[in-house]
Amino acid sequence: MKTWQALWNIIRFRPWLYLATNLSILLTSLGYNVPGLVLREVFDSLTGEAPVRFGFWTLIAFLAAAGFARMIGQFGSISSFTIFMYSITALLQKNLLSRIFQRPGAAALPDAPGEVLYRFRGDVEEMLNVPWWIHQVIHGLLMAVIALAIMLSISPYITLVVFVPLTLVVYLTHKASDRIGQYRQAHREATDKVTRFISETFSAVQSIKVANAEEPIVTQFRKLNDTRSRMALKDRLFNDLLTSISSNTVNLGTGVILLLAGRSLQTGAFTVGDFALFVYYLGMVTEPPSLLGTLIAQYRQAAIAFKRLIEVMQGALPKELTQHGPLYLQGELPAISHIHKKSTHRLDQLSVSGLTYHFPGSSSGISDIDFRIERGTFTVITGQIGPGKTTLLRVLQGLLPAESGETRWNHTLVDHPASFFIPPRSAYTPQVPWMFSATLRDNILMDLPENETDLDAALRAAALERDIGELDKGINTVVGPRGVRLSGGQVQRSAAARMFIREAELLIVDDLSSALDVETECILWDRLFKQHDITCLAVSHRQFILRRADQIVVLKEGRVESRGTLEQLLQESEERQRLWKGDT
Repeated sequence: MKTWQALWNIIRFRPWLYLATNLSILLTSLGYNVPGLVLREVFDSLTGEAPVRFGFWTLIAFLAAAGFARMIGQFGSISSFTIFMYSITALLQKNLLSRIFQRPGAAALPDAPGEVLYRFRGDVEEMLNVPWWIHQVIHGLLMAVIALAIMLSISPYITLVVFVPLTLVVYLTHKASDRIGQYRQAHREATDKVTRFISETFSAVQSIKVANAEEPIVTQFRKLNDTRSRMALKDRLFNDLLTSISSNTVNLGTGVILLLAGRSLQTGAFTVGDFALFVYYLGMVTEPPSLLGTLIAQYRQAAIAFKRLIEVMQGALPKELTQHGPLYLQGELPAISHIHKKSTHRLDQLSVSGLTYHFPGSSSGISDIDFRIERGTFTVITGQIGPGKTTLLRVLQGLLPAESGETRWNHTLVDHPASFFIPPRSAYTPQVPWMFSATLRDNILMDLPENETDLDAALRAAALERDIGELDKGINTVVGPRGVRLSGGQVQRSAAARMFIREAELLIVDDLSSALDVETECILWDRLFKQHDITCLAVSHRQFILRRADQIVVLKEGRVESRGTLEQLLQESEERQRLWKGDT
């Protein structure tokens, strides 16, 4: 898809709003042209060089009508285009966000979150600048055509000669359009580097402080920001230079009129009123080339923005960025439907064969993973640090895209694991859960209808009931960004409650021991095992958990080193024997 096709799709999304804007601009243009005619009549009446065709109050009425037309036109164009702009912004951002949600969770963003957020805002605005400047060009052309027709009727010779410098401006602007795109691209790339560096720095504050690396980080940030400043200066300076050239053509045109009109003024062929009208209209006639040059520059910048937004779409067809769809900008939002568990969601057997994934540019990952889980059993993935335990859980659920292998749910091939492994089929508690700056209740329910769930049972299963009583507002306490008002253990147990309340067929747990003391973790697992017909897949190295496992899968260097019961592995697996002896 070309940039112009994407822009046309944008305009087609709300065509009536766009048409209303252009009709309002037509009214505005007429309102701007009338004062020039009134000005001509006033000067001619003062000098007596031409007969007076209108009375004083008639001229006042013309000015009042022109002002009223401008006011109505500007109000109509601004209000209609504002609604149009926010509608298109919402459409583009909705499509971007929808694509991110469709991607594997661990590879949803093509870059740092801060940089992607900048694209959501800055690049979307760049796309919308083109429809806006199209309006401006239409407005300028309408005024110029009317003004030009009147000027030609007065003096074709002077009018045509004035257009010579305008032709030069158009040529210079066209020649400069490539350079505008280059400077804007360099400015965007420099800004991206700064945004990415800030995001990475905020994510690694603790590591930076431990390494006493504050000064090198500040130095590097200063270098990146200096580069961005230089690129921004070039971008702005070049655009302002072109704008200055365009605006000064009015002064140049005024000088040409004075030179050409001098003799005509003496002979009476060109009146003072004509001169006043020419000077008034000159700005209108010279504006379209400048506006056209700006539109060309904005189109170049929109092409760069479009390319960057397509990168966020990661493999989707470019037309999906501007795909039309419903927006809920007014009234109530649509209700989120709760998927009730049905017989089709039941898990009898989950089998994995040949599952393989490697991180880009690295040999790290998992290779040829095979195992099977039966209903009502407890399977534990274990191994030393870094053999791919968490990676296996992510690939299984589609959070990372598998390179090869297959997963079958009740002997049925799972084609799209990212959309398949969700409640009520499965629920997941990651090693580092995410909490939103909302109440604890909302973090656990996540828009599940509370009257259709057993919240108290989920809190008890996650060993959270005592903690709830200690919070200032109980379960209605706002936990803050990432759950900063909770301890690490409370965050993990809250995530466990979020998993339990969904009553999924398969529970997937990634190392609850990372933030829980042994006693609390034992309580949590004991309550889990007391539940009826639980099927669970967990990453752990705790001995009391391994003793309860129906099946243990031992990973070593991304491959299955052995699998079986604890007794079998302690007899047959040297890797498991080393892990067992080294566990504390």
